Amino acid sequence: MKYNSIRPGQVWLDTTGKRIHAHGGSIMYIDGVYYWYGENKEKTLPETNIWHWGVRCYTSTDLYNWEDRGLIIPPEPYNPESSLHPESMMDRPHIIYNKRTKKYVCWLKVMEKDDTQTETVLTADHILGPYTKVKERLRPLGMSAGDFDLVVAPDGKAYYYFERVHSETICADLTDDYTDVSGYYSTHFPRVSPPDVREATAHFYRKGLHYLVTSGTTGYFPNPSEVACGKTWHGSFKVLGDPHVNDSSCTSFNSQITSVFKHPQKKDLYIALADRWLPALPEIEGENFKSGASYKRIAKMMNSFFNEENVETTDDIEILLNANTSIADYVWLPFRFDGEKPYLEWKDEWKIEDYE
Repeated sequence: MKYNSIRPGQVWLDTTGKRIHAHGGSIMYIDGVYYWYGENKEKTLPETNIWHWGVRCYTSTDLYNWEDRGLIIPPEPYNPESSLHPESMMDRPHIIYNKRTKKYVCWLKVMEKDDTQTETVLTADHILGPYTKVKERLRPLGMSAGDFDLVVAPDGKAYYYFERVHSETICADLTDDYTDVSGYYSTHFPRVSPPDVREATAHFYRKGLHYLVTSGTTGYFPNPSEVACGKTWHGSFKVLGDPHVNDSSCTSFNSQITSVFKHPQKKDLYIALADRWLPALPEIEGENFKSGASYKRIAKMMNSFFNEENVETTDDIEILLNANTSIADYVWLPFRFDGEKPYLEWKDEWKIEDYE
């Protein structure tokens, strides 16, 4: 099947007819080619202990049709202690290019067995690999470091935005080789506990403002996004609210934004790349999903759990922890701007060509 548009929430197949598996992913544009990479969830079924099967990459020249380029970071199934073992809770790969070292640098988040979260750092001479581990079980700034984004400034300096797990958002300067933090950092958006803690930071820059798009913390269950902006990399940041327009479900259109891609050939096209981890959720929850009652139930449960209150979890734990992510879909939507505030409106279908 050949595509000529983007259809948010619909099953997306590669050029061989297989589901695309680039979850928690991002896009890099290199020499006229788009590289979309992310978690390979093809083997992640509820009845297995497989969390991932490496990092997969796809290439395209139009953002519609994607060729599978294989596993650029394969799993390590024969080493149970490896952060790349399939049962290791590795996700959200981010790759940046270091012009000085001429290396592609990839960071991976890993949730450890003791519930702390660490980083594995790898480097390669080409975005498609092979990648070599240079750090494993890194605790940046001595912190448990969750969902994140990596960004390179025009002057070559790089920044690391991450969730200090269940606490606050951190912006940390990276070292010159991008494989560690320098020690300088700032803190933002402190929260008492999930579901309000901000995670999955996605950074983009537009007209003198740095934007941070984040989600709440409710496991695989989707929740309202929040966008904030500031004039410098370290803020301070002004919270602008949920960018999703007319989203009565309070679920960011049943998705979680993983990154924002600025189209290199369009004047003002910024695309929110999001995962739809639970495609069947509206059908399962019915009117409760549409009204936002489902989200409120999950948010209350998360708040009670992290504040050590008695709470009925019943089947909700299954929804949060045992999703069939092998059938997760994607929700890509273009931002609309009104002054400094960005908005995301639902579109069943849209085309890159419709933007200047």
